[in-house]
Amino acid sequence: MNKETEHACPILSSPSIGYHLRPEIWGGVECTVNRVRDTFHNQLLATGHWHRADDLERFASLGIRTMRYPILWELVSPDSLDTRDWRWTDERLAQMKSLGITPIAGLLHHGSGPTYTSLVDPAFPRKLARFAQLVAERYPWLETFTPINEPLTTARFSGMYGHWFPHGCDCSTFIRAIILQCKAIGAAMAAIRQVIPQAKLIVTEDISRSYSTDMLRYQADFENERRWLSLDLLAGRVNHHHPLYSWLTGCGATEAELDSLSGCEPDVIGINYYLTSDRMLDERMHLYPKRYHGGNGRQDYADAEAVRASPDGIQGHHVVLREAWQRYAKPVAITEAHISCTREEQVRWFMEAWQAGLDLCREGVPVRAVTAWSLLGACDWNTLVTSENNHYEPGVYDVRAPVPRPTMLTRMIRELNEKGTFHHPSLNAPGWWRRPERLFAHCRPKHHDSEELEYGNSQPLLIIGSSGTLGKGFGRICTTRGLHHHLLTRQQVDITDSASVTATLRKYRPWAVVNAAGFVRVDDAEDNLRQCFKENTIGPLKLAAACKALGVRLVTFSSDLVFDGTKGRGYHEQDAVGPLNVYGLSKAEAERHVLALMKEALVIRTSAFFGPWDRYNFITSTLGALARGEKVQIADDLIISPTYLPDLINTALDLLLDEESGIWHISNSGALSWAELAYSSATMAGMDTDGIICCRSNQFGYRARRPRNSTLTSELHNLLPTYEDALGRYFEEILTDASSEAVVAGG
Repeated sequence: MNKETEHACPILSSPSIGYHLRPEIWGGVECTVNRVRDTFHNQLLATGHWHRADDLERFASLGIRTMRYPILWELVSPDSLDTRDWRWTDERLAQMKSLGITPIAGLLHHGSGPTYTSLVDPAFPRKLARFAQLVAERYPWLETFTPINEPLTTARFSGMYGHWFPHGCDCSTFIRAIILQCKAIGAAMAAIRQVIPQAKLIVTEDISRSYSTDMLRYQADFENERRWLSLDLLAGRVNHHHPLYSWLTGCGATEAELDSLSGCEPDVIGINYYLTSDRMLDERMHLYPKRYHGGNGRQDYADAEAVRASPDGIQGHHVVLREAWQRYAKPVAITEAHISCTREEQVRWFMEAWQAGLDLCREGVPVRAVTAWSLLGACDWNTLVTSENNHYEPGVYDVRAPVPRPTMLTRMIRELNEKGTFHHPSLNAPGWWRRPERLFAHCRPKHHDSEELEYGNSQPLLIIGSSGTLGKGFGRICTTRGLHHHLLTRQQVDITDSASVTATLRKYRPWAVVNAAGFVRVDDAEDNLRQCFKENTIGPLKLAAACKALGVRLVTFSSDLVFDGTKGRGYHEQDAVGPLNVYGLSKAEAERHVLALMKEALVIRTSAFFGPWDRYNFITSTLGALARGEKVQIADDLIISPTYLPDLINTALDLLLDEESGIWHISNSGALSWAELAYSSATMAGMDTDGIICCRSNQFGYRARRPRNSTLTSELHNLLPTYEDALGRYFEEILTDASSEAVVAGG
């Protein structure tokens, strides 16, 4: 690295002409180390980054040259400021220098410090300042710092809502926490600048907006002033004329300490903006699920996500960036851009943030960057990191694999860095946060059901097999995900006829084809070998040939019945096949021929799928019979991996968008017999299990031999939750009759 690169942060230096045209792309790893009671939750451990030094090489390969990166107080000096362990930080920062990545050093990320301090400790600012000085002395080449991430949000979660340590649930604790954090930021930067005079400060915050009914406008107005509180305190704006001054002093803040908070304005204001940030306050509580019910001590009301409760939706990146720029006249950046959702929605969200930054740059607003956050995803934010449930949200990479797996976002970041643009047919529809079906029922436009998305001339996804359970499921979920698609019947395309396939592909010009067609009657296949092979082997092969010739991606489905069941435990992708019946043989031959012809094809093996929309699947049929008081004979010696249809389809679509190829096993984790699946389902449904009669499989007179244990496992991933989790969601969707909303996660 040359001297100029080593000693200059390009984002904070004088911008070039090109810089004015577009923001940079920064990166960040989710690095929260928050405390709940006496337990510290460490996201660096949860996503595995703590143990993977080669992650930084992955990030550099994307063209990322600036990263928000942790040098966390709790991890370096967990027991005392007199004892420090710099080994991990030394290694990572040295590697970043060698890769040409400029760190934005974070000292606390939603943390309250080690056990020898807290957010309400009067000595908290002095202690953080001492740690900041130690960091500066250790790494004097650093120039950019975020001493505390989201001080306002951390104060709310720790001092007002009681989620994190010190678990305060009152205004006075909240105010103590926000004031002490702002003091600590100022003290930390003063200590750093004694060592690094040119050090720059980036303050990150979630600048959310509250909307309301007329009755609750007073509360929304208050929250919309409070959202700027940390930045106003650091800028020395909280004086006698500030709208919150009386409230602050009435809750314990002294005039002296408010007056002392000045002179630490940020060099860049970082906006961490999420789909749940903007809120809607509504006194009509009966219109909202109970989880939204709350109040302010004066009035009870629902506090819901504005994206679901307001027809106007969220304020959006463009508005929040402009507001921050106009209020403080400081450069701005989006310092976190992430949602937990399906792959194309993640890309749509980032591209919306990127476009906002791009448009504002062209208008003269200094938008420094849009940050890909989190590069490695995040864990347990569905419960605000108050417990460890291993709920993972993929990021630019998916860490549910032996090594972090590149996703569609990886491709997007690389192309934005290289070209400044990224295009994919799936982006021609708006994100779910812009579509009317996102709204609670009472907020929806009257005729929204008749409104169809406009896809223009965008390339569709072709789904072949519209009459089957799998094909119908794909159509349903593609509609929910806003993916332009066409469902084709056997009459519209004959996959066993090359001319029919080629003509169909030329007509629709798809970007990808999903083959959900085929011969599915396992026992009948024994007497219909020719027809089974024609539909299950010849058809996929002709599809692959046409897709290969026209540059169209392909996903096709195989089965656990390609195995003989003698392994005694789960089969992974590299295990040798050994089908016992004609159906399994037809699928094994299809795999072999398709991948020999088209190595970029995606072949998904799955097993025993069930879903909420098919009344003929095993679980629905079994429970229906039990409900009618019938006895049901079920095999207890055939072990399978149940697969929840929405999980299968959503994962297949994500893998297709990620441009994965080869053979993948996709099933919910767990192994059990058909009889055990029946017992589990009936028990979860609250039904009497006495009607379930366990039998050996040889009592059913199957014409086709079945493998004793065809459980699927994977060496490539751990993408799907347990079958127990899937069963719970299956019953929830049936009971709520809201399957179309439940399929799309996140937000």
